[in-house]
Amino acid sequence: MSESVNAVEKALDILLCFSQEEPVLSLTRIAEQVHLPKSTVHRHLITLENRHFLSRNENTGMYHLGLRFIEMAALVLRDSDFQRWTHAHLQRLADATGETVDLAVLDGAHVVYLQVIESPQRVKIAAAIGQRLPAYCTASGKAFLAFLPGDRVDELLGQNLVRYTEFTRVDQAAIHADLEQTRVRGYAISEQEYEKDINVVAAPILDAVGYPVAAVAVAGPSFRLPPERMKKLGESILQTTAAIVNEGGITALSALISNSATPGLAGYTTKRGPV
Repeated sequence: MSESVNAVEKALDILLCFSQEEPVLSLTRIAEQVHLPKSTVHRHLITLENRHFLSRNENTGMYHLGLRFIEMAALVLRDSDFQRWTHAHLQRLADATGETVDLAVLDGAHVVYLQVIESPQRVKIAAAIGQRLPAYCTASGKAFLAFLPGDRVDELLGQNLVRYTEFTRVDQAAIHADLEQTRVRGYAISEQEYEKDINVVAAPILDAVGYPVAAVAVAGPSFRLPPERMKKLGESILQTTAAIVNEGGITALSALISNSATPGLAGYTTKRGPV
């Protein structure tokens, strides 16, 4: 076996050490799993970190999977087969709720919509496929942010956030408190945060190490989605995301998704005009 092929195998063995049971590992633990000297493992870790396949916590020295997997996972989720088998689950959710259901991925600090099933109701909320909306004030976006590493969240939130409505959270402390609530219940809620009179509930599809790879949302006018109904919708969405994971094997993906190649518009639209 050539030296270069051997190096590739060692690097892959290191990456395969990370699992749902052990998403964060020390140098010592990795060396034990791959049966290599620490000095050899450390050289590979430096390379993998430089290429963003791994990330190291400066305070603890522990490693976790890096953001390079975002771009690679995006190729999987843009695949037509993925969208084909998720569509049936989304359609069942739309039929059960009578509201618009969509599937989104994260693209930088925005969410991009890959699938949209419109509500049959006369007054409906519908995002266009390819639309981009800010993550910090949308339910789908918050479903991602709540399950991303803290440093990544800080990077995406940035500064000088736009207040789209009187309900938009722009204070960092308030946003982080809301994300903590999302983590606890498993789904995110947006009550008129991006657009007046529009409420949305969303839950992430999580991979094997707990990273969000996509988000499923139910959107509707606020008069049809009061707080009590949004709680019930949240539970329904969680059932849908669980079904998608169980059928599609999404847990095999090793990181979150961030990039979609689909260009989009700036916001939601309704049958009554732009919102």
